[in-house]
Amino acid sequence: MLLAAAALLIVGAVVFTLGVREKDLPAPVPVSPFQHLDDRKAQIYENLRDLQFEFRVGKLSDEDYQKTKLELQRELANVLAEIDAIKGEAAPPPAAVAAAEKPMKQKAANVCPHCGAAFERALKFCGECGKPMPGGAA
Repeated sequence: MLLAAAALLIVGAVVFTLGVREKDLPAPVPVSPFQHLDDRKAQIYENLRDLQFEFRVGKLSDEDYQKTKLELQRELANVLAEIDAIKGEAAPPPAAVAAAEKPMKQKAANVCPHCGAAFERALKFCGECGKPMPGGAA
């Protein structure tokens, strides 16, 4: 008798577990139309961080680092332009993208004295090493 009750309980649990109706399931979360682009953007940022780390520990030459960094930045610019186009915002004109790729002349205040990284505007902390910049922005 005890064995029959245990078997009935097991059969009941299996039927209850496998008998879930589709209407009982929650509605799927809608996926954003540019989710794949956001994922790609996050991956590029992670690749840039990894590239910078490998350069700092000496695994990459300066030439390879600059070349790979520029390729990743171009890819990131394309992904960001696609995201802006999907969101309905105006994409940057091609001339602005081309101008961003040209080497910029840097002021001495925009160059980190610790690691030598150059930035287009004055920062409070270095974007490369994180140390305070001289006369940093407020």
